[in-house]
Formats: sequence, C-alpha cells, structure tokens
Amino acid sequence: MTEPAKKVAERAEERLEKVAENVRERFDRVTEGRFSDKVKEGRFADQTDHGVDRARDDERRKKQGGST
Repeated sequence: MTEPAKKVAERAEERLEKVAENVRERFDRVTEGRFSDKVKEGRFADQTDHGVDRARDDERRKKQGGST
C-alpha cells in the first residue's frame, strides 16, 4: 500500500472507532433509564411463559423417542 493510502486508511479507522464509541455511549444513555432499570427492579422475573417451556419439553421427549 502506498504511504497516502495508509494515512487515509488510518484516519478512516480512527473515525470509525470514534463513531463506535459515540454509538455505545448514546445507546447506554438511551437504554439506561428504561430496560436496565426494569431488569434491575425485577419486572421480568415473574413473567414466564410456561407454554413455551412445555412445548420445548414435548419436543425434547419426541426426539428422544418418548410420547407426549
């Protein structure tokens, strides 16, 4: 690679790193007061879908040769 091409590639890489850092910071800011707080408060702890669990168990039994 020629010297000017290397410089352009390095600058582009630095800019992409800055963009990625900004995206991470903004994502953290946006989600901080919403999703992570709900998880910390345990709002999703008691909301299980037993139907999904039951269906998975049935599939597993079928694959093992058992009946449902």
